[in-house]
Amino acid sequence: MPLLADFQMEAVPYSMLNLWATLLGAMFCLPCGWLLDRLGVRVVLTGNLAALGSVVIVMAQLGRDGAELPLPSFDVGSFAFGTVRVPAMLFVLVLLTRGFGQSALSVVSLALMGKAAGRSPGPIVGVYSFLVSIFFMAAFKGVQVAFEELHADWRSVWGGIGWAIVGSTVLVALFVRDPAPAVESRSVATDGATLFRALGTPAFWLFGLATSLYGLVGAGVSLFNQSILAERGFDRSVFLDVTILAPMVGLAANLATGVFARRFGLGKLMAIAMVVLAGALLAFPYVTRLAEVYAYAVAMGIAGGMVTVLFFAVWGQAFGPRHLGTIQGAAQLLTVLSSALGPVVLAVSHRAYGSYVPIFQQLAGVALLFAVAGWFVPVSKFAPPLEVVDDGDDR
Repeated sequence: MPLLADFQMEAVPYSMLNLWATLLGAMFCLPCGWLLDRLGVRVVLTGNLAALGSVVIVMAQLGRDGAELPLPSFDVGSFAFGTVRVPAMLFVLVLLTRGFGQSALSVVSLALMGKAAGRSPGPIVGVYSFLVSIFFMAAFKGVQVAFEELHADWRSVWGGIGWAIVGSTVLVALFVRDPAPAVESRSVATDGATLFRALGTPAFWLFGLATSLYGLVGAGVSLFNQSILAERGFDRSVFLDVTILAPMVGLAANLATGVFARRFGLGKLMAIAMVVLAGALLAFPYVTRLAEVYAYAVAMGIAGGMVTVLFFAVWGQAFGPRHLGTIQGAAQLLTVLSSALGPVVLAVSHRAYGSYVPIFQQLAGVALLFAVAGWFVPVSKFAPPLEVVDDGDDR
């Protein structure tokens, strides 16, 4: 990795730096959600992009010298705990990229879609999730071309990304508008459940924890997928094929879930997604042929595509628009924490059992529990009391 070579860091210290930066960066979700409910999407998105872009630009210019910071560390191979020393400024900047990017920017994205989609979010959210996935794939391809074909160093690529983000704030300020709440006739519907009320509902925990489970599995599998497939006797070429296949299936699942969201309850669709995820995890020990590997990748792609759309769609429908940012911030906090812990869970389990099979089976059991809950937990559409606007016309 070019950044590690530049800062003369080994993989373990950097992995600890990334883990703690991600865990602490997750705390940005809650204040971001609070600000969204008070300042609106346009102001928060503009400020967030400006902050993120500035941090990325500074990180691209960071020198190699400077103070070091001790971080808690553990060796998953021997279960030994200790500390590692990492460049202090690099840790702070990575923390800020996780906070403003992975955490806060995701909350803004959720809020923008949740407020704009209205009471029938399925198709809109499906298309939105599809486009997000396409742009992610295009961005990764662009970075790959910059490194492999243009032979750019990481600082040039990182700096270019930072300036692009800063430049996008102009477009946001000019064109993004805060979505107006859905209105019926001469009424306005701006009420909604508070975070405290949302936390007291089974629906919040079902969708928050089920999505977090997939995030944990997805993060762990994406990091160790080559090792996971090697355990079943498949080489690196199969790993590369699976890496391409699963996201493509996920794109189709985005659109299909958006369409079916109108016909089926979101809870039942989450139950189906969890059954598909559990099936993929339970089938893993029996994968011996190439066709079975592809079936496993398809199932993981379907589950991921479905969960993504459902996570985007549920909050506004279940809890209304007024406190939507705060509620989504709390939900996003769960998913960021689980994604950070996913690789650790798989690594520790593999060390303990010498195989990925036991942890796959245990996670499959959890997914089946969420599937049962999803089938029965109600996700009622939030119907706030309508406030009649008196325009003074008595006719």
